[in-house]
Amino acid sequence: MVDRGHDPVVEILLGGQQDGEVLQEGRDGRIMSALGIHLASRNRIKLWGRMIAGALSSADKTEAAAEAQLVLGITQSLGNCPKYLNKKNIIPRVPRPKGMFGTLPLPDQALQLLAKADLFFMSSHYDSIMGTNHRGGENGFVRVISNDASGTTLVYPEFSGNRLYQTLGNLYENPRTGLVFPDFDTGDVLYVTGTTEIKIGSEAAAILPRSNLVVKIHVVAARFVKEGLSFRAEAGEMSPYNPPVRFLPTERKSADTQTNDSRVLHARLLARDILTPTIARFKFSIDDPQAAGRWKPGQYVALSFEDELSLGYSHMRDDDPKSLNDDYVRTFTISSSSGGKLQPDDFEITIRNVGVVTDLLFRQNVRAGLEVPLKGFGGSFAVTQGPEETVPFVAGGIGITPLLAQLPELDLKRVRLFWSISIHDIGLMKDVFKRFPSLPPSSYIFISRVRDHSATGTEKVLDEFQASGAHINSRRMLASDVEGQEGLSSTWYLCTGIALRKSLLGWLAGKKVVYEDFNY
Repeated sequence: MVDRGHDPVVEILLGGQQDGEVLQEGRDGRIMSALGIHLASRNRIKLWGRMIAGALSSADKTEAAAEAQLVLGITQSLGNCPKYLNKKNIIPRVPRPKGMFGTLPLPDQALQLLAKADLFFMSSHYDSIMGTNHRGGENGFVRVISNDASGTTLVYPEFSGNRLYQTLGNLYENPRTGLVFPDFDTGDVLYVTGTTEIKIGSEAAAILPRSNLVVKIHVVAARFVKEGLSFRAEAGEMSPYNPPVRFLPTERKSADTQTNDSRVLHARLLARDILTPTIARFKFSIDDPQAAGRWKPGQYVALSFEDELSLGYSHMRDDDPKSLNDDYVRTFTISSSSGGKLQPDDFEITIRNVGVVTDLLFRQNVRAGLEVPLKGFGGSFAVTQGPEETVPFVAGGIGITPLLAQLPELDLKRVRLFWSISIHDIGLMKDVFKRFPSLPPSSYIFISRVRDHSATGTEKVLDEFQASGAHINSRRMLASDVEGQEGLSSTWYLCTGIALRKSLLGWLAGKKVVYEDFNY
């Protein structure tokens, strides 16, 4: 079933044919490619050959939809792996096209489709060879570089594949391409014709940080059709191979490039202090502080662990699918102040063991002298304390780290800390209060999972916190804990997980809220 009036492929192949009229092209018909794909099982096969015959017959009284029949003489076929295919259960529908927008820049509806798209289809051609395949990823993996009077340009990252480079090879020789972006929820569809640029290495990373290979698409023509598809779909499991979305530099700041020097700089692991079974503080020294540039409290450091962890190329790796596209660059909030007891070329990070990189640090023999490339410093999460102003800061667990770097510069009597923390992380709180003994009276602590913890001495530690002036609550944070607070600055600072942050933004409606997105 196809949209007879707006689908450009139908228009090219069968346009002008009467109902039931068979178009005969024979064995020397036009070159044609196709992709057979079963999203429920992630099976797909690429087909190439020549069109032999085809016909259309109206499927409804409006003649907007038609049944299409094509005979394809297959010359070549290739089965592809299931990577980057997000499972979907396809539900047939009759196309009911309600309008077409064929002008540039792209309309808002098309931009909304691109923002949610987790799959598109791409056709390429060189000489007598044509190919059609898919590209997939997380929702929004295709980014819009520009969409204005000067032109519309899209970009997407090429992920680790089968190394046949069939599509890229075609585009290298002939940059023209045709794309289809389906909306599986609404049946809307965006057709795009464009010319491509393949960018590799540093040129790719400059467009999409942390990418080694990207394709830019300069849109020449586009059609956005509402309800032009003959199917909808129920979303299933996302591909475990999908990397996180890679954003444009204009969308998110990145510390993936050296700051003041083109040389490769390194950070050397000096010490590790285990604070809880899953949280530790690590001290590093910079081999060339002048070239690295001076970091500021509230910033993060980007370190590369590729040399330590990368296993090289693999086509598939079901035991660790994320590793195929992992560059092993990680960003960590700096938890030490710019002065104090540390040497000028030292910095500290306080982190939780949550993945392969942090696990490496937790297991590392400090005396082995681990050195990793330092990619740079970035971000800006500075807490501003005006004269006679009490600053509220809400932390969730390890989210205390950006505040730790700034506490030495703040009047702690004019800080109001709201800290939600698990009883299992009590060692972190103990360490913070030991290093900043004036902080407890300004702290309102909300400790969860107290009943799950039966370690000897826990009650004694909590009593000590209470005796030091901390306001201890053996429960989760509630709206009433932050609403209606008097004598505080109108600006609130947050560093929490996504769920708590969402609640806080509702509770603090009308307040100015400053937070850093640490989901790099």
